[in-house]
Amino acid sequence: MSAPTPGPRAAAEADRVEAAVSARIRPTPEFLERVAHVRDELVQRIGAAARARSSPLVRALVAGSAARGTFLTDRLDIDLFLLFPPDLSRDRLREEGLALGRAVLSEPETRYAEHPYLRGKFEGFQVDAVPGYAVSDPSAPLSAVDRTPYHQAYLAERETPETVAQVRLAKQFFRAIGVYGSEARTEGFSGYLVELLIVRFGSLRRLLEEARRWRIPVHLAEPGHEPPRLPEHVALILADPVDPNRNVASALSRRNLGTLILAASTYLAAPSEAWFDRPKSRSLSRESALGQLRDRGTHVTVVLLPRPDLVDDTLYPQLRKAGRAIADELARSDLAPLGWAVATDPERLVLAFELSHPSRSAVRIQDGPPPGIDRVGQFLAKWTAPGAPALQGPYVREDGSLGVESRRADRGAEAVLRAAFPRLSLGKDLTPSDPTRATILPLADVPDSVGLGVALDALLGKRLPWAGSPPNGPSGT
Repeated sequence: MSAPTPGPRAAAEADRVEAAVSARIRPTPEFLERVAHVRDELVQRIGAAARARSSPLVRALVAGSAARGTFLTDRLDIDLFLLFPPDLSRDRLREEGLALGRAVLSEPETRYAEHPYLRGKFEGFQVDAVPGYAVSDPSAPLSAVDRTPYHQAYLAERETPETVAQVRLAKQFFRAIGVYGSEARTEGFSGYLVELLIVRFGSLRRLLEEARRWRIPVHLAEPGHEPPRLPEHVALILADPVDPNRNVASALSRRNLGTLILAASTYLAAPSEAWFDRPKSRSLSRESALGQLRDRGTHVTVVLLPRPDLVDDTLYPQLRKAGRAIADELARSDLAPLGWAVATDPERLVLAFELSHPSRSAVRIQDGPPPGIDRVGQFLAKWTAPGAPALQGPYVREDGSLGVESRRADRGAEAVLRAAFPRLSLGKDLTPSDPTRATILPLADVPDSVGLGVALDALLGKRLPWAGSPPNGPSGT
């Protein structure tokens, strides 16, 4: 059943809201002129630095939202790409890229993605100087950023002042509902994906009118022209126009796409400027969470791991893998996890698990073989021997197999998880070489921290981003 079409009154209000928000977030002509000056000056200065050191630099360009004017003013970082010959070695690429960045940027800081890049300041702006290769075919990149000049050219040819304004409006909307940003931490819509969607549909409104009818997975690629090797749980499929083998939406999670689909329908029915307000950071204190657990009759177990020296895009996929592995172990141990969430502090990783109960039953039903096979004798001998720890049985179960009931040694969630931890695979960089480096505690024993507050809000504060705070429970939390 399709979503109902908003009436003319809602459409008129959406016109007013979008015009007001567009005017509010539009950069001033003076600011746009300043950004244009910085773009030109950066490229000139990099060129001069390359000539001074006889660098093999092929081309320097500013690309992305700073080049096209599609940025949100309070979120503007300038991406400077330094492109080198495809036959240059990776070591030399890193060396030249970092050297040229240091020659131009102040307060330089080496960051790491696929390979090192430099973050620094230039005339008051934050600039990322990223090395890559000047490839002739964007469908055969040598590094993750080699398609960027082709993305720049594709969008520059198709965007008009009207679509640029609509891109800003869309980014503001997506950010307000918490689905903007393709980083592994966010799993949302990249800026490039937002721009492609606006170019395709023409405006935020028309995009939302289409999105409210979407069903996951969403196929926007032409039939028969979808990128190959799509993951099983893909959310949205849109082939990169400069590289049809790549899905532009590969980083987007189904949760964030589902949030957009629901937001589209709700906004179109009741538009207001509040839909474009910057999201507030959300956190839940340990004491408030404990009050909620008393009301819910549930239990939270927290796992703390040392934080490895990894960039977020490498860290968060492993952190989510660790969360799934621990939740699966808790389920196998009859502790009935209701949900889990992960977050980070500067020195540690926080994984929180809500369980239906803090301990499993004292009695374990031990499965035995069906009568008539060789192992029956061994099973009966073990469980009928003097001193066997059987509470009841052996007996024949309803399905015809043998069973026996024994007493469990470890019952508490934390003790069970500590015993299982050495055999868990948490991710290449997260599985501690010494399992004792993992701290496993009930929530009441974990000190408050920023990361804990974020994880607890994700675990116990689930709500639609536009729905406001949940009502207070009986405990007043």
